[in-house]
Amino acid sequence: CRERRKRAGGDQQGDAMFRLGRAAICLRTFSAKCLNSAGNFSRRSMTTGKKKEILLQVHEEANCGIAEIQFNRPHAKNSLGKVFVDELYETLDILRYNEKVRVVIIKSHVKGVFCAGADLKERAQMTNSQAVHFVQRLRNLMDGVASLPMPTIAAIEGYALGGGLELALACDLRVAVSSAKMGLIETTRGLFPGAGGSQRLPRCIGVGRAKELIFTGRQIDGQEAYSIGLVNHVVPQNEKGDAAYQRALALAEETVPRAPIAVKMSKVAINRGTEVDIASGMAIEGICYTLNIPTKDRQEGMAAFIEKRPPKFIGE
Repeated sequence: CRERRKRAGGDQQGDAMFRLGRAAICLRTFSAKCLNSAGNFSRRSMTTGKKKEILLQVHEEANCGIAEIQFNRPHAKNSLGKVFVDELYETLDILRYNEKVRVVIIKSHVKGVFCAGADLKERAQMTNSQAVHFVQRLRNLMDGVASLPMPTIAAIEGYALGGGLELALACDLRVAVSSAKMGLIETTRGLFPGAGGSQRLPRCIGVGRAKELIFTGRQIDGQEAYSIGLVNHVVPQNEKGDAAYQRALALAEETVPRAPIAVKMSKVAINRGTEVDIASGMAIEGICYTLNIPTKDRQEGMAAFIEKRPPKFIGE
């Protein structure tokens, strides 16, 4: 009897492992199918029947390899409400497994605002424990943006305040119009930057400047943001109101032809390497370099150089 129970237990464990494997396959299949033939986010989602607060567009033809996440909550200035956050989580999961996407642009579909930060009306209805849990979800969301394998570019046309700036800080690159307004304004609301702002801002602009902006809750424009290194590029706004997006798109188009695995490994090496001492960073660089060595893209790059032609990288 003991032997039969042992075999039964082993069979159950094997069945559980089989089911887990099937579930993982289904998840990857679902992720791949969520992009329809037009390159847009599938309407089949947890928010079916409602107006989408997060839009996903994948470019085709000339700009193939570029995806856009667009914030679409105009009545609340793209504030970080529950539905908004859920849909953004969902969208990140889809992009994470789409190897055809080489660059992601994060922008607003609403003119004059990138993201106004927390939805304080929703937050006011939460208990203390619910608020703590929700902010932890926001923190994990920003980590999800930062951990996307491909480069991410935030196009800031208007206000990026509180959690909105924290979201932009989670991106690899930031482009803003000179009239944009940015700031971690939480201390003016009796709050504290709890979705990564207290950690990412000092890593971006230095400890002293970060403390000043957080302590005072001051808002700065795009030109000042550029002068302190908060954004990579600043541009004057155009008549159409999408100058930051156009500059971000140009950066994406410049990046797409590059070897995608090499770009991803560069991102890993920089992100992980800057968190440790330089000796450990060199070791991380060595690991990433080794992983890139056997790729077909590396062989293609060498062959193209010898043959004096532009390389055609396939991401393998």
